[in-house]
Amino acid sequence: MGNDQDQAGATPGGFGGTFGPETPVRPGETEPADGGNPGRQTWSNTVDRAQKEGVVEELGRIFADSGVVVVAHYEGLSVAEMTNFRLKLKQAGGGVRVAKNKLAKIALKGTPGEKMGDLLTGMTVLAYSEDPVAAAKAVEDFTKVNKKLVVLGGAMGATSLDQAGVTAVAAMPSREELIASIVATIGGPAGQLVSAIGAPAANIASILTTLEEREAA
Repeated sequence: MGNDQDQAGATPGGFGGTFGPETPVRPGETEPADGGNPGRQTWSNTVDRAQKEGVVEELGRIFADSGVVVVAHYEGLSVAEMTNFRLKLKQAGGGVRVAKNKLAKIALKGTPGEKMGDLLTGMTVLAYSEDPVAAAKAVEDFTKVNKKLVVLGGAMGATSLDQAGVTAVAAMPSREELIASIVATIGGPAGQLVSAIGAPAANIASILTTLEEREAA
């Protein structure tokens, strides 16, 4: 999201293409005979609106389906660096999306993460993942070697995150790490099992749910 450019025709995680000048009239079609009355819709205006509606719909799905979304400024990143950033997120199970800030704010309107719209100024990019930690980890790792990407904040469901919040989320164990820890505990020495059994009921329920999800996967 940035530089006031729309990214059209991109799949989630893609850098997308950029809207250029107004789409020309197709061969055999003409502009309105009245010289382009603003009250009348031309073919190009209709297509442009449809493209924007498609971007808003796609962004809405990203916001609804992601466990965490990180917003960052990417000004100064080269194409190669952005490609590497996208690869890092893909490897983490997430994605990257760049689109016009105005369209992202429309997609956020009325959602639990609407406050994240305050971060959408300038050249911004979204990094997201279904895992509530993975995208934050990937972004933090990338910023350690490339200072051009500047984290602004983000959202974890309805919880707004500032820069420090993203760092805190990145320090949390991922879903896979939690599952591995639980399995190791249940398969470990008797003392560890007793400790797990003696844990609050809510913790036990959480452990059982995680194991059931693992078996179903």
